[in-house]
Amino acid sequence: MFYQLFKKPRNLKNDVLSGLTVALALVPEAVAFAFIAGVSPQVGLWAAFMVGLVTAVIGGRPGMISGATGALAVVMVGLMAKASADFGPEIAVQYLFATVVLMGIIQILAGVFKLGKFIRMVPHPVMLGFVNGLAIVIFLAQVGQFKVPTFGINEDVSTWLATSELLLMGGLIALTMAIIYFLPKLTKAIPSTLAAILIVTGLAISLNHFADIKTPNVQDVLVNMTAKKAEMTKFEELVPSEIKALQKAGITLNDDQKSKLKEIELAVRNENYYENVKDDAINNNAQEYKATIAGLPVIGIPKVPFNLETLLFILPFAFILAAIGLIESLLTLTLIDEITQTRGRSNKECVGQGSSTLLSGFLCSMGGCAMIGQSMINISSGGRGRTSGIAAALFLLGFILFASSWIEIIPIAALIGVMFIVVIGTFEWASLRLWKKIPMSDFLTIFTVAAVTVAFDLAIAVLVGVILSALVFAWQHAKRMSFSTKMEGNTKVYEPNGPLFFAAAANFADNFTPNEDPQDVIIDFINCKVVDHSAIEVIDSIAQRYKKTGKNLRIRHLSEDCRNLLKSAGLNIEVNVMEDPEYRVADDKLA
Repeated sequence: MFYQLFKKPRNLKNDVLSGLTVALALVPEAVAFAFIAGVSPQVGLWAAFMVGLVTAVIGGRPGMISGATGALAVVMVGLMAKASADFGPEIAVQYLFATVVLMGIIQILAGVFKLGKFIRMVPHPVMLGFVNGLAIVIFLAQVGQFKVPTFGINEDVSTWLATSELLLMGGLIALTMAIIYFLPKLTKAIPSTLAAILIVTGLAISLNHFADIKTPNVQDVLVNMTAKKAEMTKFEELVPSEIKALQKAGITLNDDQKSKLKEIELAVRNENYYENVKDDAINNNAQEYKATIAGLPVIGIPKVPFNLETLLFILPFAFILAAIGLIESLLTLTLIDEITQTRGRSNKECVGQGSSTLLSGFLCSMGGCAMIGQSMINISSGGRGRTSGIAAALFLLGFILFASSWIEIIPIAALIGVMFIVVIGTFEWASLRLWKKIPMSDFLTIFTVAAVTVAFDLAIAVLVGVILSALVFAWQHAKRMSFSTKMEGNTKVYEPNGPLFFAAAANFADNFTPNEDPQDVIIDFINCKVVDHSAIEVIDSIAQRYKKTGKNLRIRHLSEDCRNLLKSAGLNIEVNVMEDPEYRVADDKLA
């Protein structure tokens, strides 16, 4: 660890400036993901710091940025809701922290047992679908910033900003994107993303000061989030317990109960939480919403009962979160490998992600994983070493403790412009031209994974993609099983060609004719590999067919692992060390 900290980086200036750029983009996202998960923004900010720092120091991919992510926050919503219902809202967050600790342990074990190598099983079409879907998700996440904040409880009604506000925001976004695109053609002395944020922030401040033209900034987003949370809390307090019980049980409410909820909603909305929070926070300089950013975390063991009931409650969530975190991290690692033409260490990254998540749980934060958007910002800004991730985490720590007021003045348009550049850089535009150049099954896999990523989440999308690719692979290779026969004296020799597995088993069995064959028969596997249990069963069934006819069946030229699979079948297997094939697979050193 100390070697990584004090090792001289290749380009310290680029790493530090890129880290600063990434830190600026981390703040609003960490706060947003915390609200999605239903926890305090501090929980997201400290997660971004801890996960980013630890993975930068001991992770397996220099230049990759980690922090609080939306993929994990979506799962945490269900965890918080179930914990609140079962144990009470006051202690629910403690179950989240306990789950994060267990999640980290699972990820560390995945690295220790070298499971990171299995990321190589993800086919390239799945990778393309993953990045395309993620680019679409990042784009759609920005659309809400073009709408007027609404504070309805049971209705999702929102309107677009006024035309003048849309034009102003659109202009600032276009300016941000233009600076990021064109500045590197003039100079690379400063990361273009950082320059764009500074220039657009200065322009927004000038417009507000000299022309009284206001554009939404990070402060406005925080106020909106705080007001929404206050409104939701008040609404939950006023809902009658009998209605809560019906909702928890999934029972449809009658018209009177729905009307009652509507009355409560209108009463809460009439209290005008947005204006109250805004006035209190800005005009009176109160600290209600500022405390959502600044301040030190509470360090300690999660305050939950240490018993079997707690373990059974948090274990399913911990496994899901660990799987999603590792999949997103390792796919991002693979993507950065391709961009930078270098190689990360997947097992080491599992340990790094797990260690950071484990510490996050004791830091009372929500954990996290690799962030493809921020990683792309870092790489495009010149941050390639571990110093960039360390710098991003330390700058974020400084923002949390000392400079929250500076972060708040950054216009949202600047951050949207940065993310739009990320979308353009992340989306594999070349994949749109592949439909005539690659098999249709691969193109459908790309489209399916992208669609599932947008509709559901990354883990489900990758799982669907891998299964779809595996089924296509199995079907195609099953059709490639071929046979040839020859006579060696009075012995008939069958020579199958291709892998023997579940999809090819039926075709394999159809080629044998025990009633017509001579007394002695050999199956020569020199060009065929026995893969799975279905292959063993079909070979055993063929042996039984020959046994019933009183004929002798021998098997030769099996690799050692295939012989081991067939030991229990009791077949007559010839062993020829000089001629039998030997298959090898990539070992764990590559991971």
